[in-house]
Amino acid sequence: MQRALNYLILISVIFFNFSFSQDVYLSLDGANLNYDSTSDIAGFQFNHDGCAYPASGGDAAANGFTVTGSANVVLAFSFTGSVIPAGSGTLVVLGSDECTSGSLTNYVFTNASAITLDVVFGSSE
Repeated sequence: MQRALNYLILISVIFFNFSFSQDVYLSLDGANLNYDSTSDIAGFQFNHDGCAYPASGGDAAANGFTVTGSANVVLAFSFTGSVIPAGSGTLVVLGSDECTSGSLTNYVFTNASAITLDVVFGSSE
């Protein structure tokens, strides 16, 4: 009975850790869209309500990404295959400091193998 209980606890812990793990955490600091990532980022896209146009700079530009945007979308990737290394910093500088967590939606982040990364707006701590 104890052995079965130990297995159940182990499986529950493993499930809980994998079910709620995130790869990328986003936050805002004025016009800076900051990230904290456990994975390299090879490209990203997100929607906005008009507050992020134009987006530029940050670690995306520093790592050779082409950052483009429209009135509703920001898209960034590298033509050379470079990545934003796992870590933290300013992902991009948004066109306005009026963006909120509710202004930014539909995050699509991928790694170098084109595998979608889990993204959450909030702290990794």
